[in-house]
Amino acid sequence: MAIYALGDREPSIHPQAYVHPDATVIGDVRIGAHASVWPQTVLRGDHGYIELGERSNIQDGCVVHCTEQDPTILGPGSAIGHAVHVEGAKIGTGCLLASGSVVLNGTVLEDGAMVGAGAVLSYRSHVPSGHIALGVPAKTRPNTSFGPEQIAGVVESYVERARVFREQLRRLD
Repeated sequence: MAIYALGDREPSIHPQAYVHPDATVIGDVRIGAHASVWPQTVLRGDHGYIELGERSNIQDGCVVHCTEQDPTILGPGSAIGHAVHVEGAKIGTGCLLASGSVVLNGTVLEDGAMVGAGAVLSYRSHVPSGHIALGVPAKTRPNTSFGPEQIAGVVESYVERARVFREQLRRLD
């Protein structure tokens, strides 16, 4: 596992969290119980901090960063899909950021908000609870197709997947 301190900034990883051996965690990164970080993801807490709430997940190939002014906070029970870039955003409880989306500094997603695949949220964007952001640049609208139950299903599948990987993953050279 590539886990690094940067000066006095050290990761804090709950013993029940799962960080894949091919993920990179640097600096002030706080990972909660049953949270998971997947292959080729980079979490770099060098100028601020990154926090992953309990049961949250950051899937393969994501880049997560922060600034002194804008930490990145992923609330409990939230999911960040494959190849997502998050930079200094506050993401509430039970949120979903779909594959390939970009969420930039100062953006706030209220509890239960969603970002559609490939959407780009510019600086200081806001997605209300129960809404989805779609497009480039992203525009929000009520989310009528993918609700809290589906997001909870994604989260639960990754909690279970992390358990299986923790028990069964073995490297073959």
